[in-house]
Amino acid sequence: MGKEKKKGGFRETLLLLLLTVGIALLLQAFVVGSFYIPSGSMENTLQIDDQVFVNKLAGKPERGDIVVFKGWGGVDTIKRVIGVGGDKVVCCDDKKRLTVNGTPLEEASYLYPGDYPSGRKFAVTVPAGKLWLMGDHRSASLDSRGHMQEPGGGFISEDAVIGKAVVRYWPLSRGYLFSRPDIFDKVK
Repeated sequence: MGKEKKKGGFRETLLLLLLTVGIALLLQAFVVGSFYIPSGSMENTLQIDDQVFVNKLAGKPERGDIVVFKGWGGVDTIKRVIGVGGDKVVCCDDKKRLTVNGTPLEEASYLYPGDYPSGRKFAVTVPAGKLWLMGDHRSASLDSRGHMQEPGGGFISEDAVIGKAVVRYWPLSRGYLFSRPDIFDKVK
């Protein structure tokens, strides 16, 4: 009777372990993912080697969200949504600010210190179902602006979005829960 009990305990433990691994894999595939930051294009919001959790069920991206997407060349990329379908994004007004639908963006809360909204002037209208994405460290970011001359005009399809960045979990000392900057609430 003792051997049967040990066999049953081992089987239960093995079954629980397999079930746990299965659930973790399903969550990773469909609900939450982890993303490693490979470049300085999102500094100071995200540093090289930071790691973030991404909510894959977060819904349609909104202005100000930080999203991971299948980027130009099919590479997983992370940037901030500046414009959504129908928006007119312009750089820059007389005070050197980006405007979205005529509303100037005061980006100091996330823009890299001493950086500028854009080193190149542009005016784009975001097509329906597309996004205009920019890094927070604009002078070090190859984002929508750098792909304007390519097919697609620098826009990324909403369908290419993998998910919204929710929390920076590594390094632990820099843990942070992301939220949309209030400046985007003024844009109509």
